[in-house]
Amino acid sequence: MSSRHDREAGSLANADLLPTPQIARHWNWKDYTALWIGMVVCVPTYTMASSMLDQGFTWRMAVWLVFLANCIVLVPMVLIGRVGPKYGVPFPVLARASFGVIGSNLPAVLRGLVACGWFSINCYFGALALHGFLNILGMGLAGPAEGQTISTSQFVCFLAFWAVHIWFIWHGPESIRKLEVIAAPLMIGASVVLVAYLLVKVPPSQLFDLPAKVVEGGPKTWAALTGLVGFWATLALNIPDFTRFARSQKDQMLGQAIGLPIPMALFSMVGIIGFSASAILYGKAQLFPDGLLTQMGSVASGVGLLVILLANLTTNVAANLVSPSYDFSQVAPSKISFRGGGLIAALIGLLFMPWKLLASSGNYLFIWLGGYGTLLGGIAGVLLTDYYLVRKGQLNVDDLYRRGGAYEYANGWNPHALIGCTLGVLPCLPGYLVVSGLLSRDSVAPWLVQLFDYGWFFSLAVAGVYYFIAMSRRR
Repeated sequence: MSSRHDREAGSLANADLLPTPQIARHWNWKDYTALWIGMVVCVPTYTMASSMLDQGFTWRMAVWLVFLANCIVLVPMVLIGRVGPKYGVPFPVLARASFGVIGSNLPAVLRGLVACGWFSINCYFGALALHGFLNILGMGLAGPAEGQTISTSQFVCFLAFWAVHIWFIWHGPESIRKLEVIAAPLMIGASVVLVAYLLVKVPPSQLFDLPAKVVEGGPKTWAALTGLVGFWATLALNIPDFTRFARSQKDQMLGQAIGLPIPMALFSMVGIIGFSASAILYGKAQLFPDGLLTQMGSVASGVGLLVILLANLTTNVAANLVSPSYDFSQVAPSKISFRGGGLIAALIGLLFMPWKLLASSGNYLFIWLGGYGTLLGGIAGVLLTDYYLVRKGQLNVDDLYRRGGAYEYANGWNPHALIGCTLGVLPCLPGYLVVSGLLSRDSVAPWLVQLFDYGWFFSLAVAGVYYFIAMSRRR
């Protein structure tokens, strides 16, 4: 190894990025089940289901698509997750095998920025719940005025809820595991109570017989499925950040299989029931649960809003702060620790404006979920192909932490990984620009617009196929 590479090798590791020591690998399948239930039971899941009803789907179709999408995303989740128990490395380090020891900064930062967006969204949902709870206590805080998407008091609540997350970042992943184990049963119980209350107020026959909303062109099934897969496409990449603490492969696989698809489908029913019941009881369908609970206006509503705060906290610290903490630490390991990466992610989250993104159900389901899902699909295609088809599940761990080794490629970058992701994502860009309103539909060929409906699937397949062909020839 050259002297230059010797100097640069020290910049590739810190205590948080090194393989997890055996003594710290003690998470069992119950911990992973609790982790997933804690992340699943959150306002974005509720809103995802209610958004589908608002986009013209029947409740049966909505639940089926949620279940199907999470069975699909469970496959890369478990496959990429296998790296954790075997090698103990987090996602940014795993990405060095395919993107290069320097090139891995690109997928790490892209994944981290998406997490910052989700972090901001969950802080906003928590702010709404805190705002509603304070109003139930009689504080009389104002909502948005005409033409506004957020009021001053809601923004103050946003900042307050944001600040709570810093404690968990400071105390690391183990504090998050303990939070999930305690919170998961509480949130399940609160969800059951809310559903029971609404079913008493509204007969099930009336609740589930509401006609589907009529939308122009009908419900967009493939676009919705792509968005639903994209919902957890972030975790499908960085799941080694959690599985690196597993006792065994069985623990991470069983815990994820139990904790993801069925709980997602069941909790989506809470969103569907809440959305339909609010339309029947109060004359206006509420996309967000804080709106429904505030309308109910009772002590039980106040308890429900506190549970929403807890739900968003558990999801946010686990799904949206752990990963960017590692991702941003990867960029400059000698200078940025896990804590430092988390603080950077939290600060970037302040720059997002989720109240604008969540102004409509279409923005949430198609633009946000579908857009980043397409981007991350290309990265997942490269990671899976590299680990399983090119390397047959074998990594040289030492070379993941040094320059000039097996993962040096071209000055630390693997061009084939970058080309594969570009080929997978770029064809979907015109359709995304049309859906997001940045281009008129007439200016783009219809098939390109439709291609975006399959974005995650397309980008994953194209990136993976190109990468396999290119790397096979390279060898």
